[in-house]
Order: sequence, then C-alpha cells, then structure tokens
Amino acid sequence: MLAELLQKVPYFSPDDIAAFVPLWHKQISLNRGDFLVQQGQVEQHLYFVLSGALWLYYPTEQEDICVGFSYPNTLVTAFPSLVTQTPSTYCIQALRKAELLAISKADFEMIQEQRPVFGRFWRQELEKALMGKMEREIDLQLLSPEQRLQRLLQRSPHIFQLVPRKYIASYLRMTPETLSRIL
Repeated sequence: MLAELLQKVPYFSPDDIAAFVPLWHKQISLNRGDFLVQQGQVEQHLYFVLSGALWLYYPTEQEDICVGFSYPNTLVTAFPSLVTQTPSTYCIQALRKAELLAISKADFEMIQEQRPVFGRFWRQELEKALMGKMEREIDLQLLSPEQRLQRLLQRSPHIFQLVPRKYIASYLRMTPETLSRIL
C-alpha cells in the first residue's frame, strides 16, 4: 500500500521507492484503546497507517482535547516530540483496531540526506499539515459550531465512517449533544 501511494508522487523514481519502502520495517498492531504514543514518551518514529483510526489528543484534568485524527494512508507522529526529542505532551490512541508501519527518525533523516527528493517530499507534507492546522485554528476562532462542522465535512467527508461522534465533537470543540443537535 505504501509503495502504491509513493508511485503517485511524480518525482519519485522506482529506485527511490525501492530504497525507501524497506526502511518502514517496523510493523505495529494496535487494538482499540491501545496507545501508539503516551504523554511523556519521547517519539522515535514516523508512522504510516495501513488500517484503522487513531486520535491525537491533549490530556487535561477536565477533558481530553482532540487535536486530530489519523486513518488509512496518512502519516502520524507526535511531531513536537519527534523534532525536539523531548517528552510528548499529547497522546495518540487507537479508536479502532489499527495496523501501522514505522520508520525510525534516524532512518528517515538518513534517506533525506542520501536522496534529497525525500527532503522535498517531507517539506511538502509539512506544508500541507501547517496549512491544515492554520485553517483549523481559524475555524475554531471565527466560525460558529455549524460552520465548523460544515468545513470538516467539506475537508474530510469520510470522518463519520471512521471516528465516533464524541471524538469529532471534541475536535470541533463542542459537546456531543451540540454535534447531535446540529446534525
């Protein structure tokens, strides 16, 4: 599945893909409720989701605040921890049974140095992620609950098939009851 997606990137040669795919040698199976990353853990990997669904959340004493989701054909990591090599302030947990592949931070950095095309790929992935986070911030600051829901449905219409509503409500910063009423 990973190789098939990489073949769609126009600047990856078959040789690039052949060098990259074997580096994703760590396979991870999670059951519903299992943690991929726990608060306080130092992240050492970048993950590719083969199946299942995960949520990224920031735990507080009052509630767990959802900051994102990951599902098949997406990358996920505790990014601040991966970059700074400090303990993660948030968690990544399986919402349903999930299968992932992982590449170590060291291997990912090495392939970017050996093959600059992967540095280009990573920069583009980071740019997309940053744009998404900026849109989300604007949504949360300026839009009504109804508008936030509409924007989510436009960007990710499949989300309701993958993620229970209570997590979507948290992501949209509303109560599950408000989400049900709007729907």
